[in-house]
Amino acid sequence: MKDIERAAIIPNMATATQENASESGIFLTDSAVERVRAFLEREGGVGLRIDVRRTGCSGYAYDVGLAEAAGESDHVFEQDGLQIVVSEKAMPMVAGTTVDFVHEGLVREFRFRNPNVTGECGCGESFTVGQ
Repeated sequence: MKDIERAAIIPNMATATQENASESGIFLTDSAVERVRAFLEREGGVGLRIDVRRTGCSGYAYDVGLAEAAGESDHVFEQDGLQIVVSEKAMPMVAGTTVDFVHEGLVREFRFRNPNVTGECGCGESFTVGQ
């Protein structure tokens, strides 16, 4: 998996998913779709891979990269001609998430609005999900 950008957490919001996003799927904003397309054109791959890893003071962090292929146990979603590949272990933690891409000053990052987040660390690098 090729790492792309820095992933940041947006505090859990009541409007965490777009109206046309499946509650069990992943939705990319227009700016996120544009950014993923730019990476795919430059680096190659089949789409965006979203995973989680244990880290930080709150437990998990997003692991975002380009998917070179979808594995047998991966969940694959399509949006605007892009594949979004989510690992089996990450799916319960990210279901219903909206992924945005922001460019504010020197910061360029993917941000996640995840309805499953129940807590996060002060620096915004890791999160907790309810069980």
